[in-house]
Amino acid sequence: MQIKTVKDDLGRKGEKLAAALCRERGLSVLELNHRTPFGEIDIIARDGDVLVFIEVKTRTGNVYGAPFEAVTRRKQQKIRSVALNYMKRLRTEVPVRFDVISVSMQGGKPFLEYIQDAFEV
Repeated sequence: MQIKTVKDDLGRKGEKLAAALCRERGLSVLELNHRTPFGEIDIIARDGDVLVFIEVKTRTGNVYGAPFEAVTRRKQQKIRSVALNYMKRLRTEVPVRFDVISVSMQGGKPFLEYIQDAFEV
């Protein structure tokens, strides 16, 4: 039996809110929580002809900084590795972009910040 933690629930809620924000912005969400041996990407979407890999960070406060600040260079490298694996499986070259959605739960209400082109390949 797997026990869910508050952090798990918070992360899932943030990812659902982020996916909804993507759709509101006109992106087509292709996959949620894409897992590989290299790691996980929270959202894979398409924005026109651009394939977008999106990391979602959710926090209940900013004591340790804004949520997007948790996307460190090491995390970026993991996301790049997962994206490369995904692209190899597609067997086609398309433009890609790496975005971050920062979700802050403030007073029980979510505040979302979408950071397009948060980092490069």
